[in-house]
Amino acid sequence: MIRRLAALLAALATTPALASTTAPAPLPPPYTAAYQPQGVDEIGLWKEMDEDERVLASSPILIRDEALNAYVRGVLCATVGAARCKAARIYILRTPLFNASMAPNGTMRVFSGLLLRVRSEAELGAVLGHEFGHFEQRHSLAAFKARRSGTDILSWGAVLAGMLPYAQGAYNFQTMQISVYGRLARFSRDQERDADLHGIGYLNGSTLRPQSAAMAWRNVMTEAERAAAARGQAHPRFDRVPYLASHPCDAERAETMAALAIPDGVGRDDGAARYAAALAPWLPQFLDDQIKLNNFGASDYLIGMLGEHGATASLWVARGDLYRARGYPRDLVSAAEFYANAIALDATLPGAQRGLGLSLLKTGRRTEGIEALRRYLQLEPTAPDAAMIGMLIATAGPGQ
Repeated sequence: MIRRLAALLAALATTPALASTTAPAPLPPPYTAAYQPQGVDEIGLWKEMDEDERVLASSPILIRDEALNAYVRGVLCATVGAARCKAARIYILRTPLFNASMAPNGTMRVFSGLLLRVRSEAELGAVLGHEFGHFEQRHSLAAFKARRSGTDILSWGAVLAGMLPYAQGAYNFQTMQISVYGRLARFSRDQERDADLHGIGYLNGSTLRPQSAAMAWRNVMTEAERAAAARGQAHPRFDRVPYLASHPCDAERAETMAALAIPDGVGRDDGAARYAAALAPWLPQFLDDQIKLNNFGASDYLIGMLGEHGATASLWVARGDLYRARGYPRDLVSAAEFYANAIALDATLPGAQRGLGLSLLKTGRRTEGIEALRRYLQLEPTAPDAAMIGMLIATAGPGQ
């Protein structure tokens, strides 16, 4: 039964007509600030989100760096305008995934994986504007009511199905389940399309380049292609919408966003230089988190994209860490070369000396490896792994 259900859902996957909307997204209307929840459903939803935010504020994965938080808020304000921006409270979470969200009470979550992947203020503004669109259109409340109606239908359906002979009742109820879940998924996709429309509308009304929104999704698709290729998997389909998908397909979103951008916005600044400068202090940490996802193709693509205008010492270290983590003999040889490139640019990077030493030891170049590890301890004598590295030097030293 499960196989037949999976086959049915796969058969119901659709290929949407891309970029059906060609007119630019309209500019946002005047904003009414200090909105308060209305009705028992919305008031209850806000209270639940208030409690969730209270827990979120003390989360151990919350990034509290004032400069980074102020910068991300500045991008949101530049996108949606100062009046709307006051309604949002931003929380940056150290989570290496491409995502952001906004709760109905104004709590916006921004994942570090999103900050790693977008390349400009305009790309970040497109995502943040999309989330603000969900908030302004009160999508969470509508989705809550839709889910409640769906579960009400299924509850009554289960009662009625129980009155029928078992086989007929079970068949009818399963058919009803597929229909209800499909309608909820389509409702969610339509909300995402509406949020995309509002997100580009904010960008059209800002000073940032709205065409950058499409670039963010094209980069997401390229990353997925590289990840699949590195794993030996089939080329992913970006133009098909699974029956239960909560979001439109990536190809549809990229082409729709390109169509929604006003043509005369193409000459605007995208803020790429400012974005690179603001993210520079956090880039090594974000890359380290990404590498630990064990997704070689995606990580290699991201490092390459970050270094398209010239690799820095930190990017060489990240690439060395990536290859050393995969750990094939040929990877270790490449990793040693990448660390050497980093040291040539900045010999004071402890991570480069550490990675070089460990790579050389694993490839049989013991003397050179030990020397690199000693330089690492000289540069960072209080490193958390200093005792372990010291023991490694002692056991791998001459005569052992």
